Amino acid sequence: MKYSYRKEVLQELARHGVTPHSETPPELMREFINDLYVYEIRAMKKRLQEGAIAMSDYAARIEELRDRYPILSLPLGYWTTQSTDQG
Repeated sequence: MKYSYRKEVLQELARHGVTPHSETPPELMREFINDLYVYEIRAMKKRLQEGAIAMSDYAARIEELRDRYPILSLPLGYWTTQSTDQG
């Protein structure tokens, strides 16, 4: 199956260092971006526990992190404009 990703989605994926091929399923891309987001949340929580981040700053930093991943709020159906079978 081939996928045609929307321009805006490709730009957001590129922000995170990801460039899907036309055969790459959107589900795989979303899973990768979500895993990256979870990794960053866990790293930030570890920094909080180590005292590198003040508790008073933690919520704002989590919000900033969430704002760097707006693509996760888009339904998968929006990620592509069409999909076609090949073969």
